[in-house]
Amino acid sequence: MNYYLGVDAGATKTYAILTDETGNWLASGRSGPGNHQINVELANSNIKDAVFQALNQANLQPADIRVAWFGLAGADREADYRILRPMIQSYGFANAHIVCDTIIAMRAGTAKPYGAVLICGTGMNAAGINKHGQMIQCGGFGYAFGDFGGGSELSIEAFRTVIRAWEGRIKPTLLTDLILQTLGYGSVEEMFHHFLDLHKRIPSDLTKLIFDAAARGDQASIQILQKQGAELGLSARSVIERLLMQDENFDLVLAGSVLTKGNGEFIHPYIAKEVREAAPGCQLNILTVEPVVGSILLAMEKDGMTIAASTYEKLGQITNIKGVVYHE
Repeated sequence: MNYYLGVDAGATKTYAILTDETGNWLASGRSGPGNHQINVELANSNIKDAVFQALNQANLQPADIRVAWFGLAGADREADYRILRPMIQSYGFANAHIVCDTIIAMRAGTAKPYGAVLICGTGMNAAGINKHGQMIQCGGFGYAFGDFGGGSELSIEAFRTVIRAWEGRIKPTLLTDLILQTLGYGSVEEMFHHFLDLHKRIPSDLTKLIFDAAARGDQASIQILQKQGAELGLSARSVIERLLMQDENFDLVLAGSVLTKGNGEFIHPYIAKEVREAAPGCQLNILTVEPVVGSILLAMEKDGMTIAASTYEKLGQITNIKGVVYHE
């Protein structure tokens, strides 16, 4: 029996899973943040911890694994890989591969080995792989480097929209009462001065309020979400065109809380409009499994396997692995 290891290491947690060649889920490991851009030593410790939790649970060694596939947040540029390659190599796998975590999310959300992905959670990112195995990423480096949106920036948009309405620059917005209630202020003036005087940072969890206000017809909120959709669509379109996928039929996988938990009617149509102008055969597909499933699929394909329908069915059941052992 052949065994495969998949890893998904992000800014807040790291998951590792082990399967056999038929897609049976054998073992799991979970640990803390695995993004080396935040802290190299902590990321190394957490990734290694999750990996060996899974191996020990299955009573296996690195030498028993046919292919280990690591989807790592922060695996963006060659400068990152110069740090990550020796780190992963030190774990002892004979056949280990590293990609950005965007790529494993894409592979987890489609039955094809090629396609594109949009991730919009705390931040945003786009990536894709074409039929020739060429890989491109667009975004993921923040507003100053061309991005717009993600939960952190949308929260800022919500906050500043309330300020602008209070100052009379725009029409009143339902966001005002929602944000004042959420943050515990009696007036916008009080909130305005309190944030300035204490140099307070705008909380990054106000995005849900934009969806709430938009559902009640608030035009300011609807415009923010429409802009987010259009910007995401532009990012996906860039990936599609640079990979020369305009004439292909493929899935654009949508991942991250803004795209999977919010009301899609305010964002998804604007993504679709942009990408279908470039690639009419593109279909939007919301990710419903853990992204780490993509690491397993990529590992199997690297080993020369053609993924059977029964394997997809088994891996499709891995929708939540939060209950596995977690060492704080």
